[in-house]
Amino acid sequence: MDGRFGTSAGAREGPVPEDLAVVVDAGGTIAVWNSGARQLLGYEAAEVVGRPAAELLAADLPESARRNIAEGRRWATEVALRHREGERVVVRLTGTPLTDGDDARPWLITPAAQERVYQPAEPTAEALWDLTLAQLPVAVAVYDTEARLVTANEIMTRVMGRTVAEMRGLTLWEIEPTPPFDEYDRLQRQVLRTGEPVFHENYGQAPGEVRGHAWSMFLSPLKDEAGTVRGMSAAVFDTTEQYWARRRLAVLNEASLRIGSTLDVVRTADELAEVAVTGFADFVTVDLLESVALGDEPEPVPPDRPVTVRRTAQRSVLEGCPESVVPSGGTTFYPVGTPPMRALIAGRGTRPASGDPGMRKWIESSPARAETVAKYMIHSVMMVPLRARGVTLGLVHFMRHRRPEPFTEDDLLLAEEIVARAAVSVDNARRYTHERRTALALQRSLLPERPPDLAAMQVAYRYLPAGSGADVGGDWFDVIPLSGARVALVVGDVVGHGIHASATMGRLRTAVRTLADVDLAPDELLTQLDDLVVRLDREEGPETRDDPAIQAPTPSEVGATCLYAVYDPVARRCTMARAGHPPPAVVTPAGEVRFLDLPAGPPLGLGGLPFESVEVELAEGSLLALYTDGLVEAADRDIEVGLNLLRAELADAAGPLEETCDRVLRTVLPARPADDIVLMLARTSALDSAQVRTWRLPDDPAAVSRARKAASEQVTAWGLGDASFATELIVSELVTNAVRYGAEPIVLRLIRDNTLICEVSDGSSTAPHLRRARVFDEGGRGLLLVAQMAERWGSRQTATGKTIWAELGLPE
Repeated sequence: MDGRFGTSAGAREGPVPEDLAVVVDAGGTIAVWNSGARQLLGYEAAEVVGRPAAELLAADLPESARRNIAEGRRWATEVALRHREGERVVVRLTGTPLTDGDDARPWLITPAAQERVYQPAEPTAEALWDLTLAQLPVAVAVYDTEARLVTANEIMTRVMGRTVAEMRGLTLWEIEPTPPFDEYDRLQRQVLRTGEPVFHENYGQAPGEVRGHAWSMFLSPLKDEAGTVRGMSAAVFDTTEQYWARRRLAVLNEASLRIGSTLDVVRTADELAEVAVTGFADFVTVDLLESVALGDEPEPVPPDRPVTVRRTAQRSVLEGCPESVVPSGGTTFYPVGTPPMRALIAGRGTRPASGDPGMRKWIESSPARAETVAKYMIHSVMMVPLRARGVTLGLVHFMRHRRPEPFTEDDLLLAEEIVARAAVSVDNARRYTHERRTALALQRSLLPERPPDLAAMQVAYRYLPAGSGADVGGDWFDVIPLSGARVALVVGDVVGHGIHASATMGRLRTAVRTLADVDLAPDELLTQLDDLVVRLDREEGPETRDDPAIQAPTPSEVGATCLYAVYDPVARRCTMARAGHPPPAVVTPAGEVRFLDLPAGPPLGLGGLPFESVEVELAEGSLLALYTDGLVEAADRDIEVGLNLLRAELADAAGPLEETCDRVLRTVLPARPADDIVLMLARTSALDSAQVRTWRLPDDPAAVSRARKAASEQVTAWGLGDASFATELIVSELVTNAVRYGAEPIVLRLIRDNTLICEVSDGSSTAPHLRRARVFDEGGRGLLLVAQMAERWGSRQTATGKTIWAELGLPE
């Protein structure tokens, strides 16, 4: 056509102008086009004369018409034409062959004449019966004992696309040798053979129709007074409306079962499109507002500027959705004043008409869309907004191009119903995705981004949040550098899922870091952490527990498990304690794997129960594996199976830690993990004697100068002469404090790690504290000087007293 055809809301079907006359030459080109034709289709003669007549067809001619044209016989049938404005126009036309001198067959196209049955002046009963049969608004035919047609009324000739004269004496299979007429012929012979009536339903396109119909056929035997079968009758009822009504109910039921099977926005949108295409549309697209597609709260639709949407799902009866002009996941926009924008703003479904200026603007806003509409002859469109809880989420387009029937008002009601159901599922999925993303972002922000650079050990870890079938959990881990080149490793698991579990995890991780800074022993740290969880449980007020939006666990479920370990690279010893957490695994340099038999301890949150520490010696190059229960536990296997798989994979852990982490997860990870998973591997190192120097000092003020000199000499020997002054000052102040306020034994230790560490230990448990000396005070400035010179400083309790330490940055 001329490219001006667009989408139509439906097909027109009405009276044909009586003066319509079109001549099509033997080559199929329009030769004559009169005013009646212009009135019917809107084209002027200059626009169509000389152009192929096939370009005016909106659907193929019925089979009966094509056969009669090939045989050069007159035909009368339904024809689907395309109006100049894009609408489908279904009319009944007659084609009469015109013979010229060279036996070519031009055709004269005119309106189909209604067969008239003339009524005599005084009708008899037989004549009235004939009139009834002829004018009955039901297709009726009569067949003899050989299933050959005897007569038929006007409706039947329309359906079959042939006159009675053309069909008389023929069987159905001879009249139309294509399925399903073979089945109809078989049923007719069954009725003639058995003398029993048959009822049959079928949906299909009759030879004289351009649209499919649902047919209900009653095949009844005709018997004489003796009961002998003398023939049969066929009464065919058009039950298309009832068929589509049942079909709509089936689609609605299917939508209830299939839409919303998962909490995934894309999957839910795809289910909506799939149900619609399977049920009543040829091409369906689901566009979500950009904010919704990103998982955020829906933004109001602005009426004065274009709206950007994301193509979330699309389905077609054609493989690959060739009608689509926007790929799945891509974005497009709705221009102001177009039907999509009006539907979004109004919040109601619409069936835009082909003459709608906004529809034309919408089509022409994209050259690809205009080309697709013309190429696939998209003739009917519905646009229904996705709305849930009073908020607009997006827009669904329903289109037809293969089905010739236009969408009806009932179709629009059906579309609004299934879209409304899908919208609730989409909104639930969106809210779930938003909460999960928030919880995951919160949890990831609270976890370490990368392993710290440590001399004491190499660390690698993996964190996997729970799959899409469950909320993110409260697993956490941490690597905490301690004084004296020591390192603390912690792995924990909070009871519950969602934002509440992530928030609780953040509080516990912060608490562990704070308690680790105080240098508490592992069992003491867990005791303090247990008290914190008990307090958190008590702080959960009843209004918080009763609010379903918070999704907090019940008081009896508040709790966590935790494993805390401290490794000292100087002594090569690791002290650890656990609170209801799975035991760690240790791999020796020789590849021997053993799970440490630590006292299990109660989970955090029970309160009042003791924890116990265990100290183990680790050879240099040993591997320590800490994990959460999600790695080894699964619904479809015993925990011992998971532990054995972990043991087997750790036995071959001589390679890089990152590769070992990946290999362990590939082998040990359950097929469908239901909980978060943390795996942390740490390969130990040791600080040799060249990196550590220790001096035992007498409880004598004279020891201060000797300690200062020894420290200066050692720092210079390490090549850190630039740090000797600061080292002497710090050693002097710390040893002076130990001599003045402490008790024997007094020990000075220097450690060269990533920093220069100065430690002074004594037998007193009194902890020092920083204070600001007044103008006339003679003392109180020592720790202030240490704090000014050192990068970090602090104190920790030991089994024999305390240790005060300070760290200096290494000179470049």
